[in-house]
Amino acid sequence: MDKSSIYTRTGDKGTTGLANGNRVGKVSPRVTALGSVDELNAAIGLAVALSTHNERDGIEACLLDVQNSLFIIGAMLAEARGMQLPDDAVNHLEDCIDHFDAQLAPLTNFILPGGCSAGAQLHAARTICRRAERDVLSLGASEAVESALSIYLNRLSDLLFVLARLVNQHAGIKEKAWKP
Repeated sequence: MDKSSIYTRTGDKGTTGLANGNRVGKVSPRVTALGSVDELNAAIGLAVALSTHNERDGIEACLLDVQNSLFIIGAMLAEARGMQLPDDAVNHLEDCIDHFDAQLAPLTNFILPGGCSAGAQLHAARTICRRAERDVLSLGASEAVESALSIYLNRLSDLLFVLARLVNQHAGIKEKAWKP
């Protein structure tokens, strides 16, 4: 059995293959959006790796579900046939937001991103998520993109904000208020 090589040399001239077999430029809006979603998925994976409270409070299960959904979004952006976010994907995020936000004190001011390593990473993932949302919307300005993708990413950034606050709370780290 031949071992397949990790490198193919097919992208050496600045193009990459989509799931449907088409080749597009690596700087195309589609590949930019796909790359941002991939970066977001990796950032969430790092947050999971850094956290010590995930398993017992449901955060890890929630984020692993998100990572699986991000793979579906990536496949959809790569134009894979038959890939679709579950109909309840956004509702599931909203349920998670409500569940985790109920454990937090209401915000009375803006807070500075940071805290423990996992909390700071979730804040960083939130900003990557916002960029991924903008990239998907930018792609949608010139090509057909399902609106569910940007809606999902919009809601996901809210969830990541709530989880950053919660992870910091679990770590005993007080939020730092923004002082203009």
